[in-house]
Amino acid sequence: MTQVSASPPVSGNTLAQRYRCIREFSEQLSEPLSAEDCAIQSMPDVSPTRWHLAHTTWFFETFLLSQQPNYRPFDESFAYLFNSYYNTIGEQYPRARRGMITRPALAEVIEYRRHVDDQLMQLLASPVGENERVADIVEIGLQHEQQHQELILTDIKHVLAQNPLRPVYRDGTFARNAEAATLNWDAYSEGIYWTGHDTDGFCFDNEMPHHREFVESFQLADRLVTCGEYLHFMEDGGYSSPEHWLSLGWDTVCSERWESPLYWYYEDGRWFEFTLAGPVPVDPARPVTHVSYFEADAFARWASLQTPGVRLPTEAEWEVAAADAELTANFADRLWVSNRAMHPQVEMEGATGLVGNAWQWTSSPYTAYPGYQASAGALGEYNGKFMCNQFVLRGGSCATSSSHIRTTYRNFFPPSARWQFTGIRLCR
Repeated sequence: MTQVSASPPVSGNTLAQRYRCIREFSEQLSEPLSAEDCAIQSMPDVSPTRWHLAHTTWFFETFLLSQQPNYRPFDESFAYLFNSYYNTIGEQYPRARRGMITRPALAEVIEYRRHVDDQLMQLLASPVGENERVADIVEIGLQHEQQHQELILTDIKHVLAQNPLRPVYRDGTFARNAEAATLNWDAYSEGIYWTGHDTDGFCFDNEMPHHREFVESFQLADRLVTCGEYLHFMEDGGYSSPEHWLSLGWDTVCSERWESPLYWYYEDGRWFEFTLAGPVPVDPARPVTHVSYFEADAFARWASLQTPGVRLPTEAEWEVAAADAELTANFADRLWVSNRAMHPQVEMEGATGLVGNAWQWTSSPYTAYPGYQASAGALGEYNGKFMCNQFVLRGGSCATSSSHIRTTYRNFFPPSARWQFTGIRLCR
């Protein structure tokens, strides 16, 4: 499944300390919400916050605690309710109906988390906790929980956006700038490059093996596409000009009646966007987000009319460019503690923005690296079985924790997905 060693510490440097810190952050993310907020499922791709809190707990109970002698499950029905897609473990409650699960109540889910946390901490303090396999599974579980922390933020944003009151999830400040940083192009020479994970830190199995790829010379934009640039695309008939779109993308535009990025709306003569800090006017200097692969590709095709050769980068190009990137950008944990809005911030002059702010669509289909092998058993169901009809995204977003991202990290979504913090970086 993975290559594992200690990840950069979140708080403290022991596995038990990291476990406590990461588990607590999940509950901090749910604190601004009412019990009613935590129960809603606004579309099939969204899961209720309460389900995320329970499912991440189910992971530790199922893959670790249930393997220990004399452990008794907190509630045997949870094995069915909170399994996501692990077919070798057992049946799952249908994903699209998770919002129908009115019980257990949020308070009982929190009690479930306390029970599993207490048992897990006892396990880590015992001789069994020194077993390398146990440590590996705990690490996988923590990385899995951080993925669901991101989903808690993106899913509740979609939930709250359906409310005509446009409620605030959490107040926060926005860094503002008079105008976007000038777009520059960083050049990279053709050559054979090593890509994929090859260090001692944690990675998911889809980041391996380390392998060589030939890459033609290319140039990569040193910042993300801004809302202002995307507005020019819209004003130039971007959503009404089929020549910019892939066939399936144009079908989606027509059937879904897309006219702007998700969460944008036009009111009183100007564009606004709904954010986790509430509605705000669209800031031309901020990176555009909540666009699908179809929209990112269409924007690149439109931009190529002004700058010939412009396109989306391949994931190999992106990784070559990001080889020495510093992971110091806008991430969920840093935005949270600094009381800034959980939203992409303006990229200042000189900031490459290769990581953080918004996931960046690449033109690469999500497939296996040469020599890839999924791990045996249930944990091997984590990534490999999704290698169909998806595109790779790179770089993390404002909803990703800084201790969770790597430059080799391969996120993936269907080309029509828009509810994640997905943005655009151009290549040529």
